Amino acid sequence: MPEVTSRRRVTSRAAGDRRYDTDHILGPWPSRKNARGESTRAKLLDAALQAFAARGFHGTSTRDLAEAAGMSAASVYVHYPTKEELLYQLSLSGHRDVQMVLEQAAARSEVPEEQLRAIAHDYTAWHARCHTMAQVVQYEMAALSPQHVEQIAQIRREMQHRVRDIIAAGAEAGRFHVEDASIAALAVLSLGIDVARWYREGGTWTPEYIAEHYRELALRLVGSA
Repeated sequence: MPEVTSRRRVTSRAAGDRRYDTDHILGPWPSRKNARGESTRAKLLDAALQAFAARGFHGTSTRDLAEAAGMSAASVYVHYPTKEELLYQLSLSGHRDVQMVLEQAAARSEVPEEQLRAIAHDYTAWHARCHTMAQVVQYEMAALSPQHVEQIAQIRREMQHRVRDIIAAGAEAGRFHVEDASIAALAVLSLGIDVARWYREGGTWTPEYIAEHYRELALRLVGSA
């Protein structure tokens, strides 16, 4: 049978959130005989994303997910053995995506000030534009299994270390003035993460507007000369 070539999407459809493409969670494009199963898994991921954002992981039952995806509770376990596995797949995808955003921002320059400006801007904008996904991956991490927590924590450490090294380079060049580059890096990233908690589209502040202001706040935070 020929391969299915159309892209599959699991998209965030919460009010005000942009469409979030999580094709990569599902892996390579399926053959036609597997397309139905992939479609079902996509529906479950989307249902989990919306439910976890609205009710929290512990406030969402398997029955809630099944009803949202239009299937029986027993059918959920055919595709995902536990509710935690759904959260893990979403969390891994979201963290990998935002890490790529951070790395691409840092790669646009070799100057620490410009790198930090770009990271603060793009990292913040992602948390605003993808606030439903961001809420889930940033604030439901404690519900993951210890093994999955460690995998996600490693990605978070990599991002923090990347920003720490940029801040340290700026301090060594006399452009930044901080006592502890690690704490400064955590503070910069925390600014962007928190946007997902309160941001809603339709308000006065757009993602771009917020990102522009947070970009300058990040430079002030490190005492940019």
